[in-house]
Amino acid sequence: MPLNRSRMEKKTKINRIKTVLAEKDITHKELAKMVGIAPNSITRICNNEFQPTLKLLREIALALDVDIRELLIPTK
Repeated sequence: MPLNRSRMEKKTKINRIKTVLAEKDITHKELAKMVGIAPNSITRICNNEFQPTLKLLREIALALDVDIRELLIPTK
């Protein structure tokens, strides 16, 4: 039986929301409440299992009082 390709591939880290939450001492549950989504969605975003839309990323940046660029891992 072939292995699931997505399991074999290393997860690409695109966002650093988990790091910013730790720096600001805010829990996933608190952020979820601030932006109006389920806590498990925040957890999945923090683990880079999926990425937020630009609209949600903006809402997260506003809720955390940071520049939106601080939530992303730089490409250069």
